[in-house]
Amino acid sequence: MKNIVIAGICLCFSSAFAQKITDTLVSKKLNQEREITIGLPASYAQNPTKKYPLVVVLDGDYLFDAFQGVLNYGAYWDDFPETILVGITQNKNDERSYDCSADEMSGLPDSESKKFFEFIGLELMPALEKEFRIAPLKIIAGHDITAGFINFYLYKNQPLFDGYISLSPQLANGMTEQLPQRLTEIQKQLFYYQATADGDLKSIQQSTKLLDENIVALHSATLNYKYDEFKGLSHYSLVPQAIPSALYQFFALYQPISMNEFNDKIVVLPSGYVDYLTQKYELLEKTLHIEIPIRVNDFKAIEAAILKNKQYEEFGKLAEISDKYYPKSMLSDYHLGMMYENMGEFKKAAKAYQKAYQKQDIGNLTKDMMLDKSEELMKK
Repeated sequence: MKNIVIAGICLCFSSAFAQKITDTLVSKKLNQEREITIGLPASYAQNPTKKYPLVVVLDGDYLFDAFQGVLNYGAYWDDFPETILVGITQNKNDERSYDCSADEMSGLPDSESKKFFEFIGLELMPALEKEFRIAPLKIIAGHDITAGFINFYLYKNQPLFDGYISLSPQLANGMTEQLPQRLTEIQKQLFYYQATADGDLKSIQQSTKLLDENIVALHSATLNYKYDEFKGLSHYSLVPQAIPSALYQFFALYQPISMNEFNDKIVVLPSGYVDYLTQKYELLEKTLHIEIPIRVNDFKAIEAAILKNKQYEEFGKLAEISDKYYPKSMLSDYHLGMMYENMGEFKKAAKAYQKAYQKQDIGNLTKDMMLDKSEELMKK
């Protein structure tokens, strides 16, 4: 990948949104150069130690921009983590038909597609991991014949990817039976999405429906699975609908606490709101291998649940957690002040707010607010 280092340096001097690199990788497996497109997160240069999940898209000629738009949008609203996106060009010389062909009898990669299979696993992925800071979470996506091809990685005992986005897949012989069985045998957490539409090719509609039925029947405990059947869409028009559906499914754990989550899962609890918060982020790290500080707005959601249910002693536990993640801010002392104030211990509350006044503002909490609360409570 001879141009990547030079292009990466240039990114530091360009717009924060100029994160798209086109390069070639010399492949011994394919005996040719293969064009790839790389999209780096806007924050990549500013965070020299941070690692990012990887999304690899086949049919990069037309899927790269579609995925990049959705990924950038989700990251802007903090619904998705920032990711590294890599697209493999396959349509220059009708490469996709050779890259992703399958033996009609065995249903496995034939002599040509085996080369492409090994190109991704033995050449592209090591080159990317050497050049870029890639987190453990890796996703692959394809459309039509390339969507069927990505399933071959699930035939391995240790699948190369953790997430699979299969858009209107052309499935190889025997895949509707073999793939569900493999999904139950693989022990690690997997994400799998497939989509078709009522205007899709009839053969694809039938095979994806059968695959869906077989996957659902096996009840895999380690599989996060979703199947979409879109109405009024075609083999091609389903793609821009399916991409966000898949990614929002995969990254549901990453998303901040929503109003629905607050109303349906948190505020209805009799207690244990702080435990819910910490377990949410522990599950995020365990499942998606993403470790981030607890968001300030998620702290606010737990504050609201504590107040609504009058479980004021939980503010003490919340203060311990907020001190862990934001030790220089006033958040921890604010939580102690809230506990004492609502339990009627006004002098202790006033002292906590005074201590908060000496620390950094955070979110909508300000020094003026802490001073006002302290002065008001000192009068009681």
